Amino acid sequence: MNITILYDNESQIDGVRADWGFSCLINHDGLNLLFDTGTSGKILLGNMQKLGVDPASIDEIFISHTHFDHSGGLSSILDVNENVKVYAPDPLRGIGHAREVIYVGKSMELRKDFYTTGLLKNIEQSLAIRTEKDLVVIVGCAHPGVGDILKAVKPFGEPYALIGGLHGFDEFDILKPLTYICPTHCTQHIAEIQSRYPDKFIPGGVGCRINL
Repeated sequence: MNITILYDNESQIDGVRADWGFSCLINHDGLNLLFDTGTSGKILLGNMQKLGVDPASIDEIFISHTHFDHSGGLSSILDVNENVKVYAPDPLRGIGHAREVIYVGKSMELRKDFYTTGLLKNIEQSLAIRTEKDLVVIVGCAHPGVGDILKAVKPFGEPYALIGGLHGFDEFDILKPLTYICPTHCTQHIAEIQSRYPDKFIPGGVGCRINL
């Protein structure tokens, strides 16, 4: 599995723009899935160009929740690639110009090895992907709580990697069983997580490429 962060509050390389929001491209088993779309479609598409990502190569889009910093670039992506399937949280109605839109409420298998937690606490869905090493869990802001998210993916396997925004999460012991942690975007305690788990920690930022 290859993951490229396309939108984040910080950047790792020159020539890309950091901005409040989150998006990453996941390539696994021949599928290109875009997780969230950041705040600005212009910035997202610009970063994709700099990072060598062709919008036309995206097969599916997963939107974690309706907040503008995760769904703001969706229409811009659909303007240049209508041949995508979109997994959207149930409240995000009115999506057009897509090959197919699936509105998600409950936990389900999206396709082989790809799962959603469903809309936890009616706020946010997270993505779990089964690999040979077990589950990689991708979150937008972790509004429902990291503990509840990791519990929700247990029917699909054991989580070994967690990537995405964690907001004010500070129950650090919950992270002990994980092998890798990449806190991004809205995470308030990135330095603390890195200090506690230096061997598990992966720095985020636009341009970060993660191989799992």
